[in-house]
Amino acid sequence: MVEARYYEKKNGYIECQLCPHYCKIQPGKLGACRARKNESDKLWAINYGETTSVALDPMEKKPLYHFFPGSQILSIACNSCNMHCPFCQNWEISQTAVKTEQLSPELLLKIFHDHSSIGIAYTYTEPLMWFEYLLDVGELIHNEGGKNVLVTNGLLNEKPLLELIPLIDAMNIDLKTMDPETYKNILFGDLDTVKRTIETAHQKCHIEITNLLVTGLNDKKRDIDRLIDYVASIDKDIPLHFSRYYPNYKYDKPPTSIKRLEYAYERAKEKLNYVYLGNIPAADGANTYCPECGVLLIERMYFRTLIKGLDGTRCASCGKEINIVL
Repeated sequence: MVEARYYEKKNGYIECQLCPHYCKIQPGKLGACRARKNESDKLWAINYGETTSVALDPMEKKPLYHFFPGSQILSIACNSCNMHCPFCQNWEISQTAVKTEQLSPELLLKIFHDHSSIGIAYTYTEPLMWFEYLLDVGELIHNEGGKNVLVTNGLLNEKPLLELIPLIDAMNIDLKTMDPETYKNILFGDLDTVKRTIETAHQKCHIEITNLLVTGLNDKKRDIDRLIDYVASIDKDIPLHFSRYYPNYKYDKPPTSIKRLEYAYERAKEKLNYVYLGNIPAADGANTYCPECGVLLIERMYFRTLIKGLDGTRCASCGKEINIVL
């Protein structure tokens, strides 16, 4: 473990200032993310390098459809999260303590070199709770010409975000709902913080947004419309992924209606240039089309990716510049 950043000693406790929870951590206790501990009058990142998972994934699995499509990326995860979504799809490694193995920055760099990977994806759980590790590893990977990718809930305070983001090349940010009360009372999060992360990251690196449509929680038409309007207000070229929920963790509601996913897809295409459906077999919902002339640019099927209609970052048919990183 290493000493944590962004904390302040108070009268009898330590206040963590990494995320908007501002956990007041008593001696010997952990913060809500289970990653930071008050010990010996200091705050420690006890999860530094502690890893639950290592895999070589298609970039499309993140999902990132407009960032080096068809490439492979080494993916790792910590055993921490600062939100407590009751429908979490990876709850076994994000919401409960599990066995981890120490993956030092030097060892990770060796694994990176040993595999055909474009970089490192910090994913599966909440990588922002690996903050100190991200700073160290991110610099090493950049120095070796690799890319750093975050798949994240976006729940990080502004100052640490601004310190971290120069090391990040792409982010998929999970925007769960546009209802602040749902964020606060059900998900243990904060909508304003997530929106600030999206708006800041959009100015600094490539971003894509995922919305898991959860039956009975955020799948009403007005919920979907508000989310689409928000993304469009930032940039209509931001790729938006609607993903299907399946019963998991503490939720046993039925999977998201296919009709509701199709509604979200069609509505979003009215205002956004790049819209996708995830967790369902859907040919059109996985493909990328030119927003100008409609020609098929990238065909996808179960993480198999075929670039068809691109000339560099432009549509080979009409010449439109496409929001894509190659």
